[in-house]
Amino acid sequence: MKPGAKVDVIVCGSLHLDIVVKAPLLPRIDETAVGRTWQKLCGGKGGNQAIQAARAGARTAMIGRVGEDEFGRTLCANLTDSGVDVSGITVDPALGSGMSVAILQDDGDYGAVIVSGSNTAIDPEAVHRQWTSSGGARVLVLQNEVPQSVNLAAARVAHETGAHVILNAAPARHSDKELLDLVNVLVVNRIEAEALFGHPISDRTSARAAMSGIDAGQMSVVITLGGDGLIVAEPSGEITEVPPIKVKVTSTHGAGDCFVGVLASQLSGGVPIREACKVANLEAAAFVSRST
Repeated sequence: MKPGAKVDVIVCGSLHLDIVVKAPLLPRIDETAVGRTWQKLCGGKGGNQAIQAARAGARTAMIGRVGEDEFGRTLCANLTDSGVDVSGITVDPALGSGMSVAILQDDGDYGAVIVSGSNTAIDPEAVHRQWTSSGGARVLVLQNEVPQSVNLAAARVAHETGAHVILNAAPARHSDKELLDLVNVLVVNRIEAEALFGHPISDRTSARAAMSGIDAGQMSVVITLGGDGLIVAEPSGEITEVPPIKVKVTSTHGAGDCFVGVLASQLSGGVPIREACKVANLEAAAFVSRST
């Protein structure tokens, strides 16, 4: 890791203004469901992870893009209020800010639709300049809500400067080998792991079996399993099971981003991957049990 970095964590990724509707169940095709309440929340996997890293104590900066609109101003203000440096966020004069609509069921599960907007227009060539102007970081965090060319540009400059690269490969999509070769830690849920590795995964037993057949090179792989805990596979071949923490779930919305943000904060402080995952798992459990 880069010892002289000005910040601990840089997140390069998405920013969305989320409209969250609470309803008994997700609507079926052709059904109009009746909701109970709605609220606006600042989101996007990138923004969520940056805020969680900052709340976990890491000096954090964000590289991203918003529209020249009220959503964009709200997103940047929320990051600033959470202690995240927003000097690496550019404003798009043509495309609106990214947004999503999520429906939260009574049992805490949810479904969502995102409109990426300005997130699709992040300039890969500008990412190098933004990383440099931010002073670099010990850890870079990436997700799949921005173009792969952006992730690759960020991973390259982070790798060149000795930073640790975390890729949260969500939502699931094909990841080029060039990108994966630059990643130190890959974080996926069971659906994303199946898409990447071709192994059906339902619990810790099947996740461990899948891990044993994965050639991840020098990359650690973390498969999160929601209420069934998680599995960590290290380049040494050692596989660690982290058991679930039993809590009363209020909402799972944003739980994965909480895990990744805290994990990034821990790794930026030099905590070993297994111990960092245990801390992140604990914080994610607390996150899903909070009332909103």
